[in-house]
Amino acid sequence: MSLEVSSYQQGSDHQVASSRRSASSRRAWGRALRTIIMLTLALIWFIPAFGLFITSLRPQSDIATSGWWRIFAVPRFTFENYSIVLGSHNFSTNFLNSFIITIPSTILPIALGALAAYALACMNFRGRNFVFFSVIAILVLPLQTTWVPVLRMQSRFHMTGSWISIWLAHTAYGLPFAIFLLRTFFAELPKELLEAARIDGHSEFSIFCKIVIPLSVPAIASLGIFQFVWVWNDLMNALVLLQNPKKFPLTVALQGLLGQYGSEWNLLASGAFVSMSIPLVVFFLLQRYFVRGLTAGAVKG
Repeated sequence: MSLEVSSYQQGSDHQVASSRRSASSRRAWGRALRTIIMLTLALIWFIPAFGLFITSLRPQSDIATSGWWRIFAVPRFTFENYSIVLGSHNFSTNFLNSFIITIPSTILPIALGALAAYALACMNFRGRNFVFFSVIAILVLPLQTTWVPVLRMQSRFHMTGSWISIWLAHTAYGLPFAIFLLRTFFAELPKELLEAARIDGHSEFSIFCKIVIPLSVPAIASLGIFQFVWVWNDLMNALVLLQNPKKFPLTVALQGLLGQYGSEWNLLASGAFVSMSIPLVVFFLLQRYFVRGLTAGAVKG
């Protein structure tokens, strides 16, 4: 009898070990498959950017006769494309204008959106849900429908064509998404921690600055990436609201390059790569926060 029990236990242990090895093998294959898929997607995303960069460094004669991948067989590079682009049509001035427009237009909606999101998520007042749903409704409003009233308002206050006009416009356009993302993140912060701070005598502004903001760096960084890239790549708002060629950003300069150098792909590629390089730098500097912040804002709540 004891031999039968021992044999049964050995068979059961063998089945458990085999099942564990099978489950571990499936998990390993699953991880390997996910890694392969992510690497493939990253490669698909990277190839066009790499091709644009290589094209921006090739002479016009090479671009006209062969594809950018021929650089591995005939490695010929030139920086003349960048010197021509940066020296044409005040390209450097437009590049600086993009920073003048983008930096305040990124900081202002983040600051104001964080304050509004804190009030909607962590403070109790009548009509809080109605205000939040109104903010969500504004997200679906097309920007084009606001240009005429915004221009009339700015004309009444003599702000048309000024830096303040474009800063305020981008702040207003970016606030609904900023409030939505940050409010969703703030709502998941531990309520006990905030209540303990209130019991200790901290004001709401002190709680916001000393507790909520430090805990919300991933969400704020994600919002900063979205807002920076959106403002940096904006064309129509700058054309409609600035109406001053001396203050136009880089996107307008690229449109001018397209008209002047429509067939010179080397120069167009150089200008396009200059334009996309800054958002790429911003993304890679903040990318460690991006996934955490985006996931928290999209899933929680």
